[in-house]
Amino acid sequence: MTPLEQQFEILRSYRAEISFQKLPDGSHLVIVPGVVLPAGWSKPTVNVKFLAPVGYPLARPDCFWTDSDLRLRNGNVPQNTGQNPIPHIGTGHLWFSWHVSSWNPNVDSLLTYLYVIKRRLQNPQ
Repeated sequence: MTPLEQQFEILRSYRAEISFQKLPDGSHLVIVPGVVLPAGWSKPTVNVKFLAPVGYPLARPDCFWTDSDLRLRNGNVPQNTGQNPIPHIGTGHLWFSWHVSSWNPNVDSLLTYLYVIKRRLQNPQ
């Protein structure tokens, strides 16, 4: 089992419905359905997608995508978002330009990155 496959199994033990898809460039798209959102968002749950890049875990994940219709409760788009397509997947998602400040491939994992995403989504802005 590769390090990516091992980490994916740990992620799936956290939430069994998580899936991943190998992309033509060798990266993997991680798909996390039904992430619960706090008050302040336009909907109660959202689907999240992020890439485990080629070279993972030495290469860290960067940015993530949600359902395209996610907005703040007041109808505004969240900060640091745009319409940047998922490589090899295309448009129809809301891109969050959200980056980890540090990454240690000996300690950090796909679960670490999911927690980074969830922390961002806990603060509707």
